[in-house]
Amino acid sequence: MYIGEIAPTTLRGAIGALHQLAIVTGILVSQIIGLDFILGSHELWHILLGMSAVPAVLQSLLLFFCPESPRYLYIKLDEENKAKKSLKRLRGGADVTKDIAEMRKEREEAASEQKVSIIQLFTNSSYRQPVLVSLMLHMAQQFSGINGIFYYSTSIFQTAGLSQPVYATIGVGAINTVFTALSVFLVEKAGRRSLFLIGMSGMIVCAVFMSVGLVLLNKFAWMSYVSMVAIFLFVSFFEIGPGPIPWFMVAEFFSQGPRPAALAIAAFCNWTCNFIVALCFPYIADFCGQYVFFLFAGVLSAFTLFTFFKVPETKGKSFEEIAAEFRKKGGSARAPKAATEMKFL
Repeated sequence: MYIGEIAPTTLRGAIGALHQLAIVTGILVSQIIGLDFILGSHELWHILLGMSAVPAVLQSLLLFFCPESPRYLYIKLDEENKAKKSLKRLRGGADVTKDIAEMRKEREEAASEQKVSIIQLFTNSSYRQPVLVSLMLHMAQQFSGINGIFYYSTSIFQTAGLSQPVYATIGVGAINTVFTALSVFLVEKAGRRSLFLIGMSGMIVCAVFMSVGLVLLNKFAWMSYVSMVAIFLFVSFFEIGPGPIPWFMVAEFFSQGPRPAALAIAAFCNWTCNFIVALCFPYIADFCGQYVFFLFAGVLSAFTLFTFFKVPETKGKSFEEIAAEFRKKGGSARAPKAATEMKFL
């Protein structure tokens, strides 16, 4: 939410994707230092565990140097001068007139609405479609099968016949990081919706080849390479679109009033789905066997169709323009109602 509020419209997607880049970089570093001969041994594991406090402490200290969100200062607190000061600090002294004008327009719209609760997101027709799309994007990310690969990649590579699967898992982490960095540069050129669709479509193809490789592994030894290449490409397509995009795209769907509640419910949905996949994947894999990724290909196909028909493009658009896109996709020409109607005496 903070990143979405401080970023300029032209760089909102790229800066938002840095959040995912930081996560996958952390995963890669932890995979490397978790090797047996570094800190992953029986004697040193507690040091590895304690090291997780270092970035947390560093982040806590650096937060003191972060400026307050100019949107929060201007729209919520009506502190125009402080908002301008914060914007100039963030923009490096560049002209902030356009940003202030956009926030002034948003504040006028927000004047007719109060803070929106999570319940109101579902009961108010103005927010129902954006929140549904937000939840579906996060569900698509988690139910795509990516966490099945992240959590159980070592056993998948063992099944594929690798003698040192841990290094292949680190290779997955490296590709993860490289393609997330690539998405930072692509997201403002290709657009959020386009990249999400490209990523999902590529993952469908890779999931099919992954399962084909595992099914035919006993007949053709070279099929292990098909499965491994499919895994690497699966991760690549994920990080081009479905990995980073849902996190910042949700913030673009909502104005200042409903945004905190929308982001809270989207994050809750994401981590709940993450927990479900982590808990259920071993049982699903045991039940489906080598055909498990055919199941994920079907799930990905359903989410891809939903994205194609229901998710609007948000690249370079104001919150007003995005709301108009939702009305167009929902078949409504009316302007949305505020969460809390104006009270007349």
